[in-house]
Amino acid sequence: MRTKWVILAFGLFAFAGGCGGGGTSDPESARCENPSPTSDPATELGDHREASIRFTCEDTVLAGTLYLPSAEGRYPAVVWVHGSEEQPRLGYGAIVAPLVEHGIAVFSYDKRGVGESEGDCCTSPGQYNLVAADADGAVLALRSRSDIDPERVGFYGVSEAGWVVPLANSRLQEPVAFTALVSGPTVTTGEEKVWSDNAGEGEPGPLTAEKKADATRALEEAGASGFDPAPYIKQMQTPGLWLFGGGDKSIPTDRSVAILKQMKAQGKNFTIIVFPGADHGLVDTVPTAPEAPESLVSWIEKTEDALKRG
Repeated sequence: MRTKWVILAFGLFAFAGGCGGGGTSDPESARCENPSPTSDPATELGDHREASIRFTCEDTVLAGTLYLPSAEGRYPAVVWVHGSEEQPRLGYGAIVAPLVEHGIAVFSYDKRGVGESEGDCCTSPGQYNLVAADADGAVLALRSRSDIDPERVGFYGVSEAGWVVPLANSRLQEPVAFTALVSGPTVTTGEEKVWSDNAGEGEPGPLTAEKKADATRALEEAGASGFDPAPYIKQMQTPGLWLFGGGDKSIPTDRSVAILKQMKAQGKNFTIIVFPGADHGLVDTVPTAPEAPESLVSWIEKTEDALKRG
């Protein structure tokens, strides 16, 4: 997807143009069933604690930071799954802090080939085997820790993570407890490209009615092509949250929502929230929908509480 998440210092981030380009080898056989995590002791930082974690996937060592509440305990957690392009780990900022303050640990790692993580960055559209394996390795690394409740670890991701997370979850022997995705497409990679090409992604201003109509016609004419996340989403048996902007110029919100509603009608425990007029950056530091970040944190907290009650 041509809009990417660029993480800035201290966890502040914004959108910038550019689809996931790359060309690195992406074997279908890529898996991370034994990440062999290592960790430094958690450091107390007043309002929270931080621990450095390293884990190995496909002979590549990845490095990240686990953010924990200040009190000792056994916490639920989320693994942050990046959008496209080069992405370092999140800092303790707008994304991480609200979750930690609500008693939910957050693990964010440097994408392979970025920061302290080895390997080559980045994905090309549809080439998600390695990054999905890395996401699985992060989940398994957290589940091995005494300060994390292994039955309450979930995925939280944005943008391109809408393709990566369903694939990663389908390959875990024990799927995650929940998934929370922001501006995550449920359409194919080809459909996303057609939409963004015709909706004016990268152009200033909101999605106009004319542009939306043009993009919708182009989408219908082109049909599905490329990587399709739908078969993997259908496999999900745990709660899922999808947040969308009604004015998203990067992904076709209406089509993505329709796919999810069809699955929900068949019994999936999915929550879908659309913020009218909002663009792709729903949980940016200046969100296009101010209520979106709070909605996401509230859903994760309620879902974690329900899992705890069991």
